[in-house]
Amino acid sequence: MCGIFGYVGELENSPSVILEGLKLLEYRGYDSWGIAVGNDRHIVCEKQVGKIGNAVLKSDVLNLKSNIGIGHTRWATHGMVTDANAHPHLSCDRQIAVVHNGIVENFNSLKKKLEKKHEFYSDTDTEVIAHLIEQELKTKPLKEAVVSAFKKLKGLNAIAVLSQEGEIVVAKNGSPLVLGAGDSSYYVASDPSALISYTKKAIFIEDQQLAVLNKKGIQVFSLENGKKVASKIQTLQGEVADTLPGEYAHFMLKEINEQPKVIRSVVEVLTDSAVDMAREIKAARGTFFIASGTAFHACLAGTYLFSKIAGHHVNTSVASEFNYLEDFLNPKSLVIALSQSGETIDVVEPLNRAAKKGAKIAAVVNNLGSTIYRMGDIKVLLGAGPEIAVASTKAYVAKIAFLLLVAYSLVGKTSTAKRLLRQSANEIERLLRKSDLEKIKKTAKFLAKAEHIYTIGRGLSYSTALESALKIKEVSYIHTEGLAGGELKHGTIALVSRGTPCLVYAPSDETYEAIISNATEIKSRGGFIIGIGSKKADVFDEWIEVKDTGDASLISMVVPAQLLAYYLALEKGADPDKPRNLAKSVTVK
Repeated sequence: MCGIFGYVGELENSPSVILEGLKLLEYRGYDSWGIAVGNDRHIVCEKQVGKIGNAVLKSDVLNLKSNIGIGHTRWATHGMVTDANAHPHLSCDRQIAVVHNGIVENFNSLKKKLEKKHEFYSDTDTEVIAHLIEQELKTKPLKEAVVSAFKKLKGLNAIAVLSQEGEIVVAKNGSPLVLGAGDSSYYVASDPSALISYTKKAIFIEDQQLAVLNKKGIQVFSLENGKKVASKIQTLQGEVADTLPGEYAHFMLKEINEQPKVIRSVVEVLTDSAVDMAREIKAARGTFFIASGTAFHACLAGTYLFSKIAGHHVNTSVASEFNYLEDFLNPKSLVIALSQSGETIDVVEPLNRAAKKGAKIAAVVNNLGSTIYRMGDIKVLLGAGPEIAVASTKAYVAKIAFLLLVAYSLVGKTSTAKRLLRQSANEIERLLRKSDLEKIKKTAKFLAKAEHIYTIGRGLSYSTALESALKIKEVSYIHTEGLAGGELKHGTIALVSRGTPCLVYAPSDETYEAIISNATEIKSRGGFIIGIGSKKADVFDEWIEVKDTGDASLISMVVPAQLLAYYLALEKGADPDKPRNLAKSVTVK
């Protein structure tokens, strides 16, 4: 979940290059950060606690002439958030520095052996790697020393090792790494979005591979046998502007506003992919959706869409629980994995197990070349563009838009899906007008005083209620619980007291009367009802109008909650782009 960035080349301003690269990766972790650069005598390191967004380097590091270095922005796993625990970590002789993404599961046993000969300065598992490599360097050259040390690590890890000799060696097993090749400049990053400012030529490192970067170029090797591997250079999509907030105060607001464009892009670009996916689903004997977090809510929406539109049964599971349901899998099964980053370890792990059972894998992701994308027998790139805010918005609507296309394609009505999606995009644009935003802002001011918020929905809106609750709590830190409307009376309604706010999703479909009845149950216990839908009901204390766009309404109806979450974060003094304790790409268990 941490961010790694490294540079080697002809330029002598590596400290500045690495600092800017890390700022583009801050969404992967923002507890602390650090860089290490090489000079004539030894490695110079600077580390700081806190977000890197507005950070500046100390003058002695900033002005250092160096053409090589590595950096890291941290999401803490081992050790508190302190300068000492921030990466990079150095060997005792300061001849190598290490940055790391992952967890060394056997670090305690390794540390006990190393403590006899090496001095430790941190509580991290990462420092073990630096001393392991230092130990191996006594008898081996750098590349072989890194290979030997990396093989001793248990768990899913990615590392970048800076050598005083002018090389960066990287290795991975599970956590992502991508290399960039510019004009006499070479880079390594945890995410391709950090490379776009420098180059669009990328090499995605596979598991059990190692790469050596120096001023001469990049070489990739197998970790298993040490042989050189032919590497494929891919062209990255997107522009530098995609990684900047532009006219918006925050990335989250920018990405919410990009959703109409994203939906139209799905319609224009992914219709053929949806038709192909429908064909694969028809041929499969058992289709499974798996995902985590927001992407799981898209899967759940897909389950309802497939049932309602196509009368087709699919199974949906939280990815981290799918290992315990894999007994159903066989060579005729189809596992469809949804992920924004394409790196979520809770998704990668069950996909590996599914593949061993012979199941076909379909990857629906937003990152070209990501681990899940490469694992897919069927690959669908959502094309939503870089999503920098930790709380997913535009990638979520892209997933649902694609699934709606697939559902209608199952019954030969793709044109209907395209029409509904275009209507939904138009309705989102209306919701984003300045005049309509004023009501959202006013509602956010009211909700900011709440200790608890509840969101309810039925049918297609059930997933919307869950996603709305997740958005609000992850960026505003207000406890918010999403439920199926009928489940309230089975326990949670006991928590409703006078003034308790509840968002009620009331689309103009078969669920309308039932959800209004649930809203009335809450109102009778003193709850404050905020209705979201196309029709104003007497039970609503406040009403946010979202015009009916048929089965695509679940897309446009989530937007008010995204906006409420954003403005609630501002009201509470929180950073909507970087919620506490979270990171964008969850690459640890």
